[in-house]
Amino acid sequence: MSTPFVVGIDLGTTNSSMAYARTDAAPSDPLATPPVHPFAITQLVNASEPREEALLPSFLYLAGPNDFPAGALALPWSEDAPLVGVLARKRGAEVPARLVSSAKSWLCHAGVDRTAALLPLNAPEGTEKVSPVHASRLYLEHLRHAWDQAHPDAPLETQHVLLTVPASFDAVARDLTLKAAAEAGLGDVVLLEEPQAAFYAWIERHPDWRERISVGDLILVADIGGGTTDFTLIAVTEEAGELKLERVAVGEHILLGGDNVDLALARHVEQELAGRKVTLDSLQLYGLWQQCREAKEALLDPQNTKDSLPITILGRGSSLIGGAIKAKLMRADVERILLDGFLPKVESTEMPQRARARMGLAELGLPYATDAAITRHLARFLRQPAAGAAGESVRRGPSGLACPTHVLFNGGLLRAGAARERLMETLNTWLAAEGAPAAQPLPGEDLMQAVSRGAAYYGLSRLGRGVRIRGGVPRTYYVGIESSLPAVPGMPAPLKALTVVPYGMEEGTELRFPDRVFGLAVGEPAEFRFFHSATRREDAAGTLLDEMPADVEELAPMQVELPAEGATGGFIPVTLESAVTPTGLLQLWCVARDGRRWKLEFNVRERHEG
Repeated sequence: MSTPFVVGIDLGTTNSSMAYARTDAAPSDPLATPPVHPFAITQLVNASEPREEALLPSFLYLAGPNDFPAGALALPWSEDAPLVGVLARKRGAEVPARLVSSAKSWLCHAGVDRTAALLPLNAPEGTEKVSPVHASRLYLEHLRHAWDQAHPDAPLETQHVLLTVPASFDAVARDLTLKAAAEAGLGDVVLLEEPQAAFYAWIERHPDWRERISVGDLILVADIGGGTTDFTLIAVTEEAGELKLERVAVGEHILLGGDNVDLALARHVEQELAGRKVTLDSLQLYGLWQQCREAKEALLDPQNTKDSLPITILGRGSSLIGGAIKAKLMRADVERILLDGFLPKVESTEMPQRARARMGLAELGLPYATDAAITRHLARFLRQPAAGAAGESVRRGPSGLACPTHVLFNGGLLRAGAARERLMETLNTWLAAEGAPAAQPLPGEDLMQAVSRGAAYYGLSRLGRGVRIRGGVPRTYYVGIESSLPAVPGMPAPLKALTVVPYGMEEGTELRFPDRVFGLAVGEPAEFRFFHSATRREDAAGTLLDEMPADVEELAPMQVELPAEGATGGFIPVTLESAVTPTGLLQLWCVARDGRRWKLEFNVRERHEG
């Protein structure tokens, strides 16, 4: 099979998209980059009505036996395909107990087993459930079928596929994403961070980008999507007379975005209904949440001039239709809640509020950010240290605030002009207080498809047909090393941390630590513990931390019995080697003196003790 395409996939929390470029056409200018095109995705928009759409809504509806007539869910590639996309979102707003949404947010939730069937959470007893990994697989599988149906001579599994993830995804979430892609039949895919993809899309759209930015500039990529908020800083540097781009800072994982706004809007409508003596049960509120999502997206669409949209909530029990509840969502309320609640004007010294003391018991759910003010999270991000040689020269004001010169917007929530204006107004107020010039927004992009377009462009750059952004791994990773001190009754042996993957380690590279020898347990069950930090960026590869710092977080532990391979069980002296594969997967190798090698990868099935 030939590989004439590079294909970019944005597996989004709310919407997914695809874009592609051909690699087999000889351009008239050998130095020119092939154009990137969006890919229209065939899906059901109504029962028995398939249609090509620019986006695939990331929703899965678990249809019951009586939900649709026989054959109503047929697609060109299947008589009875899983129901994802536009129709899934529509039907799920009516029957929320069967709707799977925000699977991507669950994919990075370390507090649950993400390979377990737990979605939808509010499904009644006896209803089928799926895991976040399986839901992600079904979205990707749908994209593969849609592509293969349109390109029967170039199936997706044989093309160069780039799949995006939030910059703040940790190693386990990235590995789970690769697992979903493999199960969906995508072949070997390469991961790319979404803010970088958005910037690649801007470069692709602006061949004269070198004339728009200059050495010393600092670009803030603000990506506010359906489920997460991601911030990234990209520095413009120079090497051998050529402009270079280097990612110098990535924000923490912030579970805050369109989902939070949708719930705030649903609560607002619920309060209005309460004034009419109308109360909603939990399923009706969830259905209202989904309807507010659709109404918000429509009202924030720049092409929509309506001042309000109707909301219909189905009644209870036998009065599903006759007891329907009518309401309205006003554009003015959407903008007020978005700006005052999520993008308030704050000082650059205001940090996100800390979580209050937790209740002893709580419903299982996503670990949403405690503080909903995105502007406060931005203030904290701009005060965190940057990394690398370029990071040392990042433009900063007297108070230490990083001072961007340009801002690139991405994500569906920032389609609203009022949201972009508020973010720029707040940022420029901070910059003025620092004595820095105002930042300028980079020219507008298609915020809904920029990530997939940028991923396709990145695929071209990997083939030598475009510009690359330097970046590497956005966190520092450690492996736990048990101390050899004598045992003390009632106290576990102290744990040290060895830096095995430093911040910024590039994909496709390896590190060896020949001067450090450790004992590897083989032939018996053992636990390996991994840690990471988004803030400790100066820990060099091979650094052994005698005490576990407070700003280091533990990943899922790994329990495994490594084969003894002819030797007796116990400890074998080994040195360590770490690698970041070209697909973005992190590996740790244990190497014995005689050449035997054992590979450890971050576990995708977490241990949960009852």
